[in-house]
Amino acid sequence: MNFSLKKLSAILFAISILFSCTPTKEETIDYTSMTDAQLEAVADSLAKAYIIVDGHVDLPFRMNVKGFMITKTVEDVSVETTGNFDYPKAKRGGLDAPFMSIYVPSRYQETGGAKDFADSLIDMVSRLPVTFPSQFAMANTPADITTNFDQGLISLPMGMENGAPIEDDINNVKYFFDRGIRYITLTHSKDNQICDSSYDTTYTWNGVSPFGEQVIAEMNKWGIMVDISHVTDSAAFDALRLTKSPVIASHSSCRKFTPGWERNMPDTLIKAMAQNGGVIHINFGSSFLSQESQDKFQKMREDLTNYRAENSLSPEDSIYKAYAKQYTTDNDVYEDVEKVADHIDHVVSLVGVDHVGLGSDYDGVGDSLPKGLKDVSTYPNLIKELLKRGYSPEDIEKICYKNTFRVWEKVQEVAQELQSS
Repeated sequence: MNFSLKKLSAILFAISILFSCTPTKEETIDYTSMTDAQLEAVADSLAKAYIIVDGHVDLPFRMNVKGFMITKTVEDVSVETTGNFDYPKAKRGGLDAPFMSIYVPSRYQETGGAKDFADSLIDMVSRLPVTFPSQFAMANTPADITTNFDQGLISLPMGMENGAPIEDDINNVKYFFDRGIRYITLTHSKDNQICDSSYDTTYTWNGVSPFGEQVIAEMNKWGIMVDISHVTDSAAFDALRLTKSPVIASHSSCRKFTPGWERNMPDTLIKAMAQNGGVIHINFGSSFLSQESQDKFQKMREDLTNYRAENSLSPEDSIYKAYAKQYTTDNDVYEDVEKVADHIDHVVSLVGVDHVGLGSDYDGVGDSLPKGLKDVSTYPNLIKELLKRGYSPEDIEKICYKNTFRVWEKVQEVAQELQSS
């Protein structure tokens, strides 16, 4: 069954259950007046019918930390795991194309070995389809993802979080393109050779470095999306000035809800990105979603640190773990799915529905995920909330994948033009 028929049949199936008939025009359906049960049925159907692209999932680093082994003795993501991402959860939630984050910690900028570490994670991701060929497939283009979707496979496109592995060799941009990298987050938690980080206070370059200008040009040439998550405002505006292609923020949220926190994007930058044709992929982490949650997490860290010190406990002690779990329950530190929808609403109110996507940061934001979005099985909860707010299925389809595909395809088109000029 091709994608369009699969999509149509899923939508019509949900509608027929709810109304015992199929309306001649989808526009006549008032989703905002449906019961919760009806909305859940439609949301689940749409999650299965549409391709869902997530701009940032940190499975590779999780596998590295836990020691992923082909022998399945440590971490087998083809079955249910305790992590945010695995095959059964992804299938339940309708996730079809999680960008695998090739995350390279900033410490490698000091110790060396960034390129080798990135290669090791790419190798690890590449083994998944070999080990589980009936479940996963690599994907280098939107067309690959569509083909895999039609075959029931979960695609594993890759983005590199931190440009440090490019080191000081511009030829490494093409090298990582050939290895399957399709976006590069220019830096991470420290200023690097390309640009400044929003988590740093050094402002080494006051934006993008001279070498970074070459990197962005080379990314444009080969068809790698420029990712401005993690960078300073000045670096982001420099990237927008320099690029010939649309850019993305693979896992950022709106600074309106976290005033003064540079890791999230201000309205001026969201508007500039939209003028460039780009897309902001909303991060699900509670600390990205509200100042209130940031404040609660800060107090929690202080209280738990004090508790461990007062009782001579380590983070691994069972007594401490039980206390910490009860603390989070009693103090309600987590945001909820509604707040993620608030961020989507804000982007749409600023620049329209064509410039927002999903960038959960699953397996990357630890235990800070919001209620209702605790793992990759829960995308229907967000779709349900958007339906309640009046978003049409066509709007949701754009948010799920069409906006990201549009940027990616334009980046490919510009690359072809640059290579032929």
